[in-house]
Amino acid sequence: MTIPGYDPDDVEAARLAAVGADAADETAAADAAEVSIAAEAVPERFELRERDDVPEGALSPPIEIVGLEDVAGLEAIRIALSYDPSKLPPGASPTDVAVAVETDAGLERLASEVDLDEARVAATTDEPLSGTWVVAVVDVEE
Repeated sequence: MTIPGYDPDDVEAARLAAVGADAADETAAADAAEVSIAAEAVPERFELRERDDVPEGALSPPIEIVGLEDVAGLEAIRIALSYDPSKLPPGASPTDVAVAVETDAGLERLASEVDLDEARVAATTDEPLSGTWVVAVVDVEE
């Protein structure tokens, strides 16, 4: 996955094919979770891992980015997650979703782009956020 504005040759990437889905589940997304990193130095091995603890309000299986402790000169992280539109709460639109990271204060939603055809949400940040990543609904007025 590319990061807009960055040379693809300078970006390292990792992905999970089917987070939280049975391998035989034909409805599982081909690339349920992807992360790309642009930095001066990216560890030889970083990866995405599934998490068991699902934050309240998550529309996607939770994942975490592992092995980024030694990243130097971080310029950007782009994360894309697939989600299940059927899990949207009443009154929410598929355009009301965002990539979020779980913090001590709750889910921190990032400015995100939604691909309605693929049911995927992507966000880019230059903050070295760590924790559990999910797709969450942006606050919806009822």
